[in-house]
Amino acid sequence: MKILILGAGKMGSFFTDLLSFDHEVAVYDIDPKRLRFTYNCQRFTSMDEIDPFRPDLVINAVALKYTLEVFREVIPHLPKEYCILSDISSVKTGFKEFYEESGFHYVSTHPMFGPTFANLGQLANENAIIINEGDFMGRCFFKELYARLGLHICEYSFDEHDRTVAYSLSIPFISTFAFAAVMKHQDAPGTTFKRHMQIAKGVLSEDDTLLREILFNPYTKDQVSKIRDEMKELIQIIEDKDEDHMQEYLTKIRGNIK
Repeated sequence: MKILILGAGKMGSFFTDLLSFDHEVAVYDIDPKRLRFTYNCQRFTSMDEIDPFRPDLVINAVALKYTLEVFREVIPHLPKEYCILSDISSVKTGFKEFYEESGFHYVSTHPMFGPTFANLGQLANENAIIINEGDFMGRCFFKELYARLGLHICEYSFDEHDRTVAYSLSIPFISTFAFAAVMKHQDAPGTTFKRHMQIAKGVLSEDDTLLREILFNPYTKDQVSKIRDEMKELIQIIEDKDEDHMQEYLTKIRGNIK
């Protein structure tokens, strides 16, 4: 299969390395410096170079903010009769409408691991979501690919995906933001503090566009509101020094993580 990967960032490079020995792969990026460390693939820095390549599959791995924009730029350079468009974006808002209007076959997935925390060489404990709408053969391709990596695969609709991501990503992101916002230097930090600090540094080293788009997910606001309500209850317990209420609260939250 001829595969075009858009974007030579961390995830684009990961897919290039993963696919280039079994398929004919080309990578496009407007920054030639990002292509210096790609190998066993063709390297493009202009859209016109894509025309003769005629890919069967396009994997869009640019930052979420630019995903649809880059799709629109590349579409005139693709063979519409058989090319499948795909993305790996963490938020899918507006993607279904775009794909259906494009006239291309499509498949949408979300590898639920980021280069910050995941060991890209050992992904057996990680997850991936495949959107259960779109091209059947495209879904089969990614299902086989992710299964080969040992990923746990879930299938959701576009809407179900964004609801799931709002829960699974926005809650830890917001918790990390709260920790970092009130953090002060500790001369003798405890083990728990150091672990939280490590997580905070990892999350805040992510691309600002990714952090912003996760928080701007239409379903994130409800999750943040739930955190706010829980904090109000906890503040009241602390102010009242209500031991019985505190015990009830601890029992409740321990039950949530069993």
